[in-house]
Amino acid sequence: MTAIRLLLVDDDPLVRAGLSLMLGGADDIEIVGEAADGGEVEALVDRTRPDVVLMDIRMPTVDGLTATESLRHREDAPQVVVLTTFHADEQVLRALRAGAAGFVLKDTPPAEIVAAVRRVAAGDPVLSPAVTRQLMAHAATSGGDTRNARARARLAGLGDREREVAVAVGRGLANAEIAAELYMSVATVKAHVSRILARLGLNNRVQIALLVHDAGLLEETDTP
Repeated sequence: MTAIRLLLVDDDPLVRAGLSLMLGGADDIEIVGEAADGGEVEALVDRTRPDVVLMDIRMPTVDGLTATESLRHREDAPQVVVLTTFHADEQVLRALRAGAAGFVLKDTPPAEIVAAVRRVAAGDPVLSPAVTRQLMAHAATSGGDTRNARARARLAGLGDREREVAVAVGRGLANAEIAAELYMSVATVKAHVSRILARLGLNNRVQIALLVHDAGLLEETDTP
């Protein structure tokens, strides 16, 4: 079994030490490097080729948001999981919009952080439906008509079936749940999700969910 290559980025050496001890003990995770600031990340990624970067959102020189945006513009971009102390923080939302695969709280139990790294490495976002809804509610306070119109324009290019799948993703449903609800196979759902990501130039399901929310489509599905 090939180990998941993990890069740790946090300005607090005690936090890094704790994460290294916690994650390095997993048989399928290899800590390939550590950084104390976002400005060190790109060079370290070039040198260590991680699969996943666990990224602190707040650092003194180059923050985790800026570092995430830079990484996600790379063709060989690793997955990024944001480390934060807040559930619904504007910087977390910006990181997710930039392409982070999710976030974990710094007080998350060790086993759950290990599980989050494994999930992201396998291509799954680290956001539960409950947390997704909380983030969406927070996003609603900072959106406005311009964001709504822009999101609707981007989604207008999707076919009817793709749009249905996108809305289901926005509701936090897993592929199997979407397949059952829309009467299609899981493989077909995965194919639709891949096409949606490609057509809209998005990185992951979290960005689909945010875009669907911005367009107001979730409210429409709740209307009797």
